[in-house]
Amino acid sequence: MKIKKVQFLKSAVNPKDFPPPDRAEVAVVGRSNVGKSSLINALLGRNIAKVSATPGKTKLINFFLLNDNMYFVDLPGYGYASVSKGDKKKWQRMMDNYFKNRPNLGLVILLVDSRHKPTNLDVLMKEYLESLGIPYIVVATKMDKLNQSEKAKAEKIIRQTLNLPDDVPVILTSSKEKKNIDKVIETILEKLGFNDSPEG
Repeated sequence: MKIKKVQFLKSAVNPKDFPPPDRAEVAVVGRSNVGKSSLINALLGRNIAKVSATPGKTKLINFFLLNDNMYFVDLPGYGYASVSKGDKKKWQRMMDNYFKNRPNLGLVILLVDSRHKPTNLDVLMKEYLESLGIPYIVVATKMDKLNQSEKAKAEKIIRQTLNLPDDVPVILTSSKEKKNIDKVIETILEKLGFNDSPEG
């Protein structure tokens, strides 16, 4: 897919403020320090998501429109240690409101850090998506930090820890080196049912 046009639509919290569910939609979710903004920028081919040295920067649900016919959604990260209990509850409500009110949501990209075993929160997110029947893929970030033997082990550890079904892919990526970014895009299109490119 050639992303010719990326338009930031809005940031929202409540379903009444979401764009109408009239296009295919893919959302990205992961821990606060997993490298989500960098991956989004690599996927979209431009610096549209703010990369911050401070984890947990994204507090709202950010909606983008790709090529005028696909929604791309940046969801707030989870697991940031300094967040209060009240903020965690707000996050949970926001996520519930999003996931349960987007009938057009065709795929979630669950991000994990390739250097580490997935956390309990990653497992809970995976199980939550499955409980709602939402299709997902797992994308592991920061593979440029691993050597060859570590890369081979990483996918196995991720798959076992998350107890992934065989049909759920694990794609190791590097936003810095742009490795496997095209593979992620191809997988998104395949899972959303686009035969070629969602253009026009």
